Amino acid sequence: MKITFVASLLLLLFSACSQKTNRIELAGEWQFAIDPDDLGQSGKWYTQKLYETVLLPGSMAENDKGEIPDLHTPWTGTIYDSSFYFNPALEKYRQEGDVKFPFWLTPNKYYKGAAWYRKEVTVHESWIGKRVVLHLERPHWQTTVWVNDQKEGYENSLSTPHEYDVTKLLKAGSNFITVCVDNRTDSINVGPDSHSVSDHTQGNWNGMVGELYLQAGSPLYIADMQLFPNIDTKKVKAIILLKKEDGAAVDADAHLQARLKNGEAKTLPMVSQKVQLSGDGKVVEVDYDMGEEVKLWDEFSPNLYEMTATVEAAGMETDELQQTFGMRKVTIADGKILVNGRPVFMRGTLECNTFPLTGYPPTDVESWKAIMQTCKESGLNHIRFHSHCPPEAAFIAADELGIYVQPEAASWPNHGTSLGDGRPTDDYILAETERIIKAYGNHPSFVMWAYCNEPYGNYVPFLDKDLQKWKSKDSRRIYTAAAIGRSWSVNPESEYLVRSVPRGLPFKQQPNASFNFDERIADERRPYVTHEMGQYCVFPDFSEIDKYAGVYKARNFEMFQGILEDNHMGDQAHDFLMSSGKLQALCYKAEIEAEFRTTTLDGFQLLGLNDFPGQGSAIIGMLNAFWQEKGYITKEEISHFCNQTVPLAEFPKFVFTNAEILKFPVAVSHYGAENLERPKAGYTISTESGKILETGKFEVYDILTGGLSELGKVIFPLDSLKEAVQCKLEVDVAGFSNSWDFWVFPAKQPTLEKDDIYYADKLDQAALKKLDAGASVLLNASGKIENGKDIVPNFTPVFWNTSWFKMRPPHTTGILVQEDHPALKDFPTSYHSDYQWWEIVDGQQVMCLDSFPPAFRPIVQPIDTWFLSRRLAQLFEAKVGKGKLVVTTLNINPTNGPASAQLRQSLVNYMNSAAFNPKDELDPAVIHELFEKKDRQGVNLYTKGTPDELKPTNKNKK
Repeated sequence: MKITFVASLLLLLFSACSQKTNRIELAGEWQFAIDPDDLGQSGKWYTQKLYETVLLPGSMAENDKGEIPDLHTPWTGTIYDSSFYFNPALEKYRQEGDVKFPFWLTPNKYYKGAAWYRKEVTVHESWIGKRVVLHLERPHWQTTVWVNDQKEGYENSLSTPHEYDVTKLLKAGSNFITVCVDNRTDSINVGPDSHSVSDHTQGNWNGMVGELYLQAGSPLYIADMQLFPNIDTKKVKAIILLKKEDGAAVDADAHLQARLKNGEAKTLPMVSQKVQLSGDGKVVEVDYDMGEEVKLWDEFSPNLYEMTATVEAAGMETDELQQTFGMRKVTIADGKILVNGRPVFMRGTLECNTFPLTGYPPTDVESWKAIMQTCKESGLNHIRFHSHCPPEAAFIAADELGIYVQPEAASWPNHGTSLGDGRPTDDYILAETERIIKAYGNHPSFVMWAYCNEPYGNYVPFLDKDLQKWKSKDSRRIYTAAAIGRSWSVNPESEYLVRSVPRGLPFKQQPNASFNFDERIADERRPYVTHEMGQYCVFPDFSEIDKYAGVYKARNFEMFQGILEDNHMGDQAHDFLMSSGKLQALCYKAEIEAEFRTTTLDGFQLLGLNDFPGQGSAIIGMLNAFWQEKGYITKEEISHFCNQTVPLAEFPKFVFTNAEILKFPVAVSHYGAENLERPKAGYTISTESGKILETGKFEVYDILTGGLSELGKVIFPLDSLKEAVQCKLEVDVAGFSNSWDFWVFPAKQPTLEKDDIYYADKLDQAALKKLDAGASVLLNASGKIENGKDIVPNFTPVFWNTSWFKMRPPHTTGILVQEDHPALKDFPTSYHSDYQWWEIVDGQQVMCLDSFPPAFRPIVQPIDTWFLSRRLAQLFEAKVGKGKLVVTTLNINPTNGPASAQLRQSLVNYMNSAAFNPKDELDPAVIHELFEKKDRQGVNLYTKGTPDELKPTNKNKK
């Protein structure tokens, strides 16, 4: 009892002391009520006690408020594959209370509508006469505020804090603050797939997060300070807006002082100016001299300054505002983006507002620094915030780590809305732009601006007009209208382009490392950054399911895991992940290197470095949704082909014969802080076993920063390699290394002394007779398969996912290979797709083994889209009757190429050896079923709508 009394007394004393300060924290318990029928305003809930409670900062989902998601949940997001709701095979995933949605992550609770939050606050009498502001850092999203039963106002920014001047509504003593938060998009539709609101990513949550407080201050205050650095004059133009609460005239003194924040902190001289305020306030402009030893900000040296502005007048409390800034200049010259006069190559990824544990973006700096440090460790220097703008903590983290960012005005105005057609979205996106630039414009990391993603409508003249305004008004960054695909019209007023033209792998022809995209963008003179590059799929990592320990659960992964298990392959999940991951990494490496070889390009934006949880579950990241490695490639390995300095071996192909000479140029892409002065540069060629075949040096002089430089040529005869072998070329330039695998096969295969194999292209009576007699039969079924002919494999994996793109080919994510199988003894391979498999697998049929025994495993197994996980094969063996059978749909025609010839030789050698002894026995009828022409159930997506990329015409196309 005594302990309780003392604790209560201490709490009262602390509360009394805190009231005498100028800030009241509003974190803690709030009264709460859901208002699904919009009764709150008419029923004057702002005057009443609310009988539920929640903890803020937080969301409704974090407080376990809302409804359990079901088949009737009114999601915010476009669905192009509705088969989940109708497919009988998926009925078990549609059970009430345990629905497993395949489109995105599933929250524990969901609510869309108005919700009310109310809190009692005691204000000290010393606050009377001061200006008081209610600060809500990140509500989601529209807020209406009442103080003591009086309405103060309405805010609807999705990007910046909601601030209310509540000076005239507060009184000394007890006060009630009521906030109605509405997360519906009915009145202002920024686009159902906008990452600021969509359930595809963060989720359309309701609540308030970040800092929540009341701030008291002087009635004479600094309303805004914008800082415009000029590195040429070594000055900063400070534009300061001073205001007085009552608008009365007053004489005041304004002071300005900067200090270096990092390194050897240094305070610069104070500059003072007398000002006279009246009416709407006073704009004060000061050219602040940063001194001769000013330090610049960029990705290599993120030097930061803090500018402190103060204003004081007789009889009034001094007001102070601090802003972080950097001395840097972003310009465009000769079609290149320059930072402080140095060309920069944007090595970027999208950040799509994906935060599964909370459902909303973090508002603390350390969380963002962890993400951005991961990006830097992966060789990146740039982040695009796709159709959203993060909290200020993200800008602070980017400032400190040297990351260039491109936020957007919280909109993807498409899929049910548009831009430039007179909708509410028009005014909203312009107002949001103003708010974002005002709130975050001083941050040196904020170097690029785009209004939105892939707009629809009459957006070109609409955005061009606003682009003209901002280009003339604020030169602290460069501006573009939107990030767009190739079929969208380009805004003439955009200073740079983010567009999808320079991307993709030309692997319908033989893979090489010499292609680039210069021809595709040759007619464009503005800086060009590749839009949403990559999007190569990998099979889901089901071990990731347990990581979803917050408000979102990976029910989609649970469903995909169930489908895999139903098709008797649950034990192969990890193998599918690792094998498809190796192919994914290979594709990203190839495309990123091509971007560096494109001399007219200024960067790329991956979609993305980490997974995207929505739009049908787009598992396209080399890292998972938590920015963690998945096991098949490390951040360090990514940085070998994605970095400020990247050696580039321009392989004309990756498969050779030993009658050829390895001969091609080697270059280096260098966008470092300085030129490389006579760097050490060389190469090593080795076999997979580690045997060194050749070493060499490149005689180079200085390598200039800001482009592509030739190093020399690799020339190496391959005639010493008598057997099929996998080799590696590694190139090192000044400590930056990169490597490539390549394969060498005999130019002429040896003649068999004895061949007891019966070769067939169909399982006819002649082949069956041979099998009945105990013969070995090689059945080349390429082009003749019926069960599986609707499945289209390419060498490259699924793009984005087959659900969002409505089963657009390819349908597979590489192959899983039994690398130690004796059938492949003479064919160098690992367990996954690699370049030696290209000529063998690309475009070849697959066999669907749904009639085969559950435990049957092929030698070469294509990995199907995880939405269906059909059991597939391109090479298998079995005992049939008294004989032994190998069936393949792979291209093993020896005239197709050296890899095809070598695989055929390996199979033939195996089938003529004592090692040929299949463990599985199959009835001929099971194999016959692969060739039977009959009605087979296809894939029905049940949805008529299609993504923009699949539409035959586009309203915005030139």
